[in-house]
Amino acid sequence: VKMHLFFSVLLVLGFPFIMTEVPPLIKGILEKSVSRDNNRYKLVCQRYKNKYRFATLYDRTGKIPVFSAYTYTKRQEVFRRPNSPVWMIEPQLETEPAEMREPCVHHQACIADYRNQQSLDRGHLFPHLHAADEDTGKSTFTLTNIVPQKNSFNTRSWNRMETGVKSIIDSHCRDETDSNKILAYVLTGAVPSETELLNEKVNIPSHMWTAFCCYNSKSKKLVSQAHWAENIDETNERRKTISERSLQDLQGFLNSKYKEYTLFKGKTISVQSLKNVHNF
Repeated sequence: VKMHLFFSVLLVLGFPFIMTEVPPLIKGILEKSVSRDNNRYKLVCQRYKNKYRFATLYDRTGKIPVFSAYTYTKRQEVFRRPNSPVWMIEPQLETEPAEMREPCVHHQACIADYRNQQSLDRGHLFPHLHAADEDTGKSTFTLTNIVPQKNSFNTRSWNRMETGVKSIIDSHCRDETDSNKILAYVLTGAVPSETELLNEKVNIPSHMWTAFCCYNSKSKKLVSQAHWAENIDETNERRKTISERSLQDLQGFLNSKYKEYTLFKGKTISVQSLKNVHNF
């Protein structure tokens, strides 16, 4: 059953994490950066240590993010993923004082939902691996940036894809105004399942997808690349990979899951597949 929503997402961004002046649009849900269904969908500007790090559209009913949007830039310092990260909740999603939200919260997933899970991880949309500095890396450990992800999928093909995308962006994406700077705009989302739930309340997505758009100084064009995969167990598929696809391919996939889905809206921009530009 297709979801009855018109979902138009701009990979060329308008608030600090998008390339054009037009923000992501979801007809009837998110228009002009304002939620049209404030009881369910919330646009969260992810702020950590007095700085906005990335943006998320969060589904308070499914208790998972619809997408997270972020800019990818060159790493500014050497840092590692923490062994025991501090997981945060988002106060913007709650109406009660903090002390009333213990031990769990009402409008988002909580740490307890993921405890004692043998087959599910807290899967990042904005991965720590793509953060430019340690504080931005820490900001990704918010429960509004994660979905229940099959752990073998998270640690195998999806992780390999995230690592590969990092390498590709480092090699091919530049700031159009300064070719010495690395810059890409990334949008990563999850397709909710119809019935599968974690702890009887948190939607377990059927698929995850990601795409980036950037300026390629060699071709002097805007280029893009997309990936998506089913959120399934990969215990017996140790060498599985996620193929590089075009934005058009991703849009076709999303149109099969949603009533209508448009990846670009606003300025008319000719975006070529990075694979076609560089033949790799």
